[in-house]
Amino acid sequence: MRGLIAGSDAGWRRLAEWGAALGTAESAGRANQAELAFPGDSEMATRMRAHAWADTPLGDPAQWPTSLAAACRICLTSSFPMVVWWGEDLYFLYNDAYLPFLGAKHPVLAKPGNLVWDEIWDIIGPALRSVLDSGSATWSQDVMLPLNRNGYTEETYWTYSFSPLYDEAGVVRGAHTEATDTTERVIGARRLAVLNELGALAGRARSVTEACDLITLALGRAGHDVPFAAAFLRQWEPAGLLLSVVSPAGTDPDALRRGAADWPVDEAMRTGRPVRVTDVRERFGDLPAGAWASPPANAMVLPLTGETRGPAIGAVVLAASAGRALDESYESFLTLVAQQIASAINSAVAYQIQQRRAEELAELDRAKTVFFANISHEFRTPLTLIMGPLAELRARLGDHDPAARSDLDLIERNGLRLGKLVNTLLDFSSIEAGRMETRAEPLDLAAVTADLASIFRSAIERAGLTFEVECAPLPAPVYLDREMWEKVMLNLLGNALKFTFDGSIGVRVRSAAGQAVVEVADTGCGVPAGELPRLFERFRRIASARSRSNEGSGIGLALVRELVTLNGGTITAASEEGSGAIFTIRLPLGRDRVQAAGGGGSTQAPDPYVAEALGWLPGNPSAPGHPLRPADRDPARPRGSGPRAGTDRRRQRGYARLPAPAARARVRGQHRRRRERGPDRRPLRSAGSHRRGRDDARAWWLRAGRRPAR
Repeated sequence: MRGLIAGSDAGWRRLAEWGAALGTAESAGRANQAELAFPGDSEMATRMRAHAWADTPLGDPAQWPTSLAAACRICLTSSFPMVVWWGEDLYFLYNDAYLPFLGAKHPVLAKPGNLVWDEIWDIIGPALRSVLDSGSATWSQDVMLPLNRNGYTEETYWTYSFSPLYDEAGVVRGAHTEATDTTERVIGARRLAVLNELGALAGRARSVTEACDLITLALGRAGHDVPFAAAFLRQWEPAGLLLSVVSPAGTDPDALRRGAADWPVDEAMRTGRPVRVTDVRERFGDLPAGAWASPPANAMVLPLTGETRGPAIGAVVLAASAGRALDESYESFLTLVAQQIASAINSAVAYQIQQRRAEELAELDRAKTVFFANISHEFRTPLTLIMGPLAELRARLGDHDPAARSDLDLIERNGLRLGKLVNTLLDFSSIEAGRMETRAEPLDLAAVTADLASIFRSAIERAGLTFEVECAPLPAPVYLDREMWEKVMLNLLGNALKFTFDGSIGVRVRSAAGQAVVEVADTGCGVPAGELPRLFERFRRIASARSRSNEGSGIGLALVRELVTLNGGTITAASEEGSGAIFTIRLPLGRDRVQAAGGGGSTQAPDPYVAEALGWLPGNPSAPGHPLRPADRDPARPRGSGPRAGTDRRRQRGYARLPAPAARARVRGQHRRRRERGPDRRPLRSAGSHRRGRDDARAWWLRAGRRPAR
């Protein structure tokens, strides 16, 4: 018996040893199975190997379907954020790369999906169910998911896909998810758009008020990132801060009813640094929430710097969205917003300063124009009273006293030059005041231009220059103001003669591209390249230019451009220093512009232009002792006829003073005596508003049997 018992004890010991060995082998087998099911040394692999799977609906991993085990191994060994959903309740399995997405929710291993993401289950739940029901994968890009993973509801954006997982029977039992957090990219692009819109405001506003209105509109469209904004600008009279911008527009929260007193605006302006406010709700209540459900809890007060880092012009309160943490990136964005706001306001201030300066300059220019108009009329009246008696004195003197005749010629020549300058100034004053109008009529431009060129032929040839005129007939008439065209051509020809010492002067008329093209060219000293862009500016003279005379007002070419423009044309200049210049005028052919009614500029005959040009030539016949003979004048314009015989009555009525009663009586007596002598003598030049007009002079020449000048 004792042997049997002893044998039994040994058997039991051997059985116990076999059981222990078997248990060890089974444990090792289970460990090996766990290593195979959950490979790697990551946090989630370690958690899964230690997890009590038997206590979960998923059961022992050794009994898992092959597809689930394979999906779990792929998930754990991937560096890309992945999730495996399994079963009817979509139990949640994930890897280490997915941990940042969970935040404070971790760990939630093997929990139902609707408990893990309860705040967004209404968004992702139906998509997952559709995968289980249909077996079709889904794709979602940049979807906004309001996650509550860090103690507050957070605005996040995701790109993800749901793919079906099948068991051995081919039934969809779960889903596999790959997810990417695109929050920074989406929000960064949105904030960049806000900054671009604010940056585009610089230079658009014409006043500070307009700038503030534009800023309010732009911030109103940026409610996702700036749910509330208020800008306080410094004002000097009365001194203080003025609430100038409130976004959203029309809001009146309690935080603004006491002005800037409760916000650290003074601190931000004094230090020039942003001030962070973290107790917005406690101090100011619920501010506008923008595009988020919860009102802002944080805000920043930032200074608005002046131009060139000058003193702050104010400060702006910018609230942060409750859906995003006010981190370094958010603070940088709000700082840039404040800088763009300051830039828009500073640009408006600079524009206002520039506008005031321009208005002051324009006022000075208007005053100068009025002065020129007034002084021109003051000159014109006594000049008329001088030229009339001068003509009478010349007629009485005849050829009895050559020395006195030479002095009278000198007086006449300078009187004509002064009259030309006075009329030019009057034309400029009319253009500046907008009173200059054209009396367009169809003209044979080639013939008219050739006639005007012939007036200068004698002076040009006497200067030893070749004069080339090539005026080909045009296919259609050109609608122009004849008097204005005369001034244009006479100015250009006078300038050509003044600055040309050898070579030639040419006038050419042709048609090109449906336009009449008139060119006045010379081989004179030319224009320096640096002066060419400013050639048509008023009172602009080239000091170093070689010319026949240093006299000049610097307004001839400026007047030419204005007159050409009034007639619907353009003028350009091309020149090389030392090689002459070419002035090209282009005018529309036919009646393709509106014919303006009303009076033109001051009337003026060619005599002053030709007389001045002849005065530049050595040994000229109009020098002292050599009167300007009728042969040297345009045969169609005898002395005393043409536009110069009459005064612009409308201007005289508006500006010029009437002569004294004795002077008026004298003029009337002169006219009476002249009428008694008959029509074979030249009419005297009259003065003031009693001078004969252009039509009267033409009628006189018709009665005398001669062809009047146009």
